[in-house]
Amino acid sequence: MASLYEKYQLRQVINAAGRMTALGVSTPAEPIVAQVTAGLTHYFEMDDLVDKTGNYIAKLLNVDSAVVVSCASAGIAQSVAAVISKEDDDLRLNLHNSDKSVAREIILPKGHNVNFGAPVETMITLGGGKVIEAGFANECSAAQLADKITPHTAAILYIKSHHTVQKSMLTVADAARVAQAHNLPLIVDAAAEEDLTLYYRQGADLVIYSGAKAIEGPTSGLVIGKQPYVEWVKNQRYGIGRAMKIGKEGILGLTLAIERYLNDPENDHKETGAEMVARMAPFIEKLNQITGVTANVVWDSAGRDIARTEITFDERLIGKNTFDILAQLRQGDIAIYFREYHANEGKVEVDIRSVTLMQLDTITTELRRVLMDGK
Repeated sequence: MASLYEKYQLRQVINAAGRMTALGVSTPAEPIVAQVTAGLTHYFEMDDLVDKTGNYIAKLLNVDSAVVVSCASAGIAQSVAAVISKEDDDLRLNLHNSDKSVAREIILPKGHNVNFGAPVETMITLGGGKVIEAGFANECSAAQLADKITPHTAAILYIKSHHTVQKSMLTVADAARVAQAHNLPLIVDAAAEEDLTLYYRQGADLVIYSGAKAIEGPTSGLVIGKQPYVEWVKNQRYGIGRAMKIGKEGILGLTLAIERYLNDPENDHKETGAEMVARMAPFIEKLNQITGVTANVVWDSAGRDIARTEITFDERLIGKNTFDILAQLRQGDIAIYFREYHANEGKVEVDIRSVTLMQLDTITTELRRVLMDGK
C-alpha cells in the first residue's frame, strides 16, 4: 500500500520549526488517535458533548468552566464575540449588522497586535470587536493600558506569545489588576503556553490555548475561564462559532490529550530544556565544522523551558543570503523547515522537539550540500 506521501505526491518534512500550524502542528500519541477514531464512529448529542467534556476538563484543571473550540484563533474570535453580545441572543445572531449601542472596543498593547499567521486584529474584527492599541510598539505599562479605557470598552486582550514584543511590557497579572479595577473582562491568548492554569490563577477571565501545540492533541482549541464568560463563548456556537465548529472527534481527542498531559505517568517523559541541550550537543559540534556556520544554544524568548540551536550564516563567506539557503533546504527531496524569525539577520533556530537524531544528521548533511553547492 502506498504511503500518504506517495499516494498524494507529497514531500516529506523535517519539522525543525516547532509546533507550527503551517506544518500540521504536532503528532498526537496513539491513545489520542484511538479516541479520535472512536469519536468518529459514534453519535452524540453535540450540546451534551460540549457541556459534559467542558465540565470534565474544568474539573481536571480546577477552573470554573471550559469549552473545546476548533482552534486558538477561533477561541479569540468567539471570546471577543462573547464579551460583546453576552446574553443578548439578538446581538449574537446579528453581531456584525446590529445597530445596538454596545461596547465593542478591545484594548491590547500595541506590541501585541501581531500577525501569528493571521492578524490578531482580524480575529478581533471577526468577533465583532474594534481594536484599540495601548502604549507603543516597544512598551506598554498598566497606566497606558488603563488610559485607553472608555465606556465603549468591552474587554482587555493580552497576547502571550514569542511573536509579541517582550521588553517593557506589563505582565498578565498587571493587566488583570487593570481589568478588575475597571470591572472589565481580561482575555489572554496563551496558544502555545505550557501551564494551563497560570493565567487563570493570575486573574484572567478567559484564557485560550491551542489543543495541538503544548498539549499535543488534534487540531483544536481550549477556552477556560470564569462564569458566565465561558457560557457566553459556548453560546457562540449558534453565532459566529457555527462557521468554525469543531467535530465530535476533535472534542473527544483534546479532552483525552489534556487528561494525559496532566495525569498520565507515561507522559512524564517530556523533554526538559537541559535534556534538549544535551541532545543538541553533537549536532552543534558538527554544524560548527561547516565553513561559514556558527551554532550555539539559545533559549525560548517567551520564557518557556525550550532550548534551541541558533545557526548564524556568514553570508559573505558562503556567497549566499540566508533566505536563499532556507529556500533551497525547503526544496530538497525532504523539505527542511527552521524557525526563520531572524533570517534577515542571517540567523535561524532549530527546534528539536519533533526531530529525531537521524533527522538532525540529515539536516547537517543537507546544510553542507546547500552551502558547498558543488565547491
